[in-house]
Amino acid sequence: MAKFFGTNGIRGIFSEDFTLEFVHDMTLAIGTYFERGPMLIGYDGRESSPIICKVISSALNSIGIDCNVAGIVPTPCLEFAVKSLGYSGGIMITASHNPSQYNGIKPVAKDGVEISREDELVIEDIYLKKSWIVNPSKWGTTGTEERSIEMHLNGILSHIDSKLIESKKFRVVLDLGNGTQAVSAPDFCKKLQCETFLVNENIDGNFPGRGSEPTPQNLSILSKTVVENNADVGIAFDGDGDRSIFCDNNGDILTGDKSAFVLTQHILKKNPNSLVVTCLNSGSNIEKIAEKFNSKVIRTKVGSVEVSRKMVSTDALIGFEENGGFMYGKHNQVRDGCMTLGLMLELLATSGKSLSDEISFLSPSFTTKDKVPCPPKKMTKLISSLKEEFPSSDVTDGIKILVDPKNWVMVRPSGTEPIVRVYAEAESQEKLYSLMSEYLNKVKTIISR
Repeated sequence: MAKFFGTNGIRGIFSEDFTLEFVHDMTLAIGTYFERGPMLIGYDGRESSPIICKVISSALNSIGIDCNVAGIVPTPCLEFAVKSLGYSGGIMITASHNPSQYNGIKPVAKDGVEISREDELVIEDIYLKKSWIVNPSKWGTTGTEERSIEMHLNGILSHIDSKLIESKKFRVVLDLGNGTQAVSAPDFCKKLQCETFLVNENIDGNFPGRGSEPTPQNLSILSKTVVENNADVGIAFDGDGDRSIFCDNNGDILTGDKSAFVLTQHILKKNPNSLVVTCLNSGSNIEKIAEKFNSKVIRTKVGSVEVSRKMVSTDALIGFEENGGFMYGKHNQVRDGCMTLGLMLELLATSGKSLSDEISFLSPSFTTKDKVPCPPKKMTKLISSLKEEFPSSDVTDGIKILVDPKNWVMVRPSGTEPIVRVYAEAESQEKLYSLMSEYLNKVKTIISR
């Protein structure tokens, strides 16, 4: 089990468990793992990010590794730049959707994808043993990288029918969430001749607009702006710009599953006989959709690293998480907010139908999720108690309890915060409500013992 790496990189509360000293020493371990440069560093808009960047670059230089700084960029932009510009690896400084007091680091391999779980353990071993490079033959240097955003957007445009999209003159609302997509998504829409309306457009590491994580509960302004401006689609990004939650033309906020389902149908129509990778907590409709196009679904543990690395090893075309993380293998096997927006605009341009119509054609799907505060020391007890009560359940990742073939609940400790996430899928909205209420109460009762 990893000690420092969670579901997605290393995160902590800045100056408490995520100190500059810790960042320095962990960077020495990461640099030793990569062995050579140049490495690319990018960061989100959190107040602590610039100083963390200086510590990381100087630590890399101290063991002889050259690096370049891309500045504030979305995570998928940094990942694509690492792959496209020939870097030996990268480090993204971000805590993604976590609250503003957090920050984190996410190492990226030379293929532009987050490093594997096995490589995370290698880095942790170097860190714990302090067996990093000493006395390099030369000091490293730090420069800048100014090509990453433009290269990333051009890469996305190469995979979609941009001329068709341009001809539609779409009206798009961007809820940038005070995050890194502010430097990317508006320019992307401009390239596609879209009329854009911006919400929470100023980068601010305190995320004053609606918080760093887009949820149905905090996207009311996005919904209202879509309706008021008769927009074709709205989209909300998380703090580092890799996840995307959509709003249809009626102002209805879509779950990550629903947007993934319509995008998967659109892609598989043109690419049948493909592989789709998703997590255990995604809705079951994906198997039905894949079957229509003679395609297969592979399920993984929760986490973008799990999905991305499985996509790489199986050469899968599509990957997604229920939280709005969508991956298009022809571009890069990582979550990418702008790539996902591009695919959605292509879908609307191709079909000629509204997004609400596209959603209405899907088979009914009733899913939800919630979270419960849980001290780390009680997480093991919670899962073991549920295992005792439901011994035949799937314990691949947390516990997934199959109530019957059409109804399930999954309980899983978060890998990024002191909370437990509870997911559910049911055959009806009424059943979903009762199922979720029952298991939330059960989880809270066990934690409180």
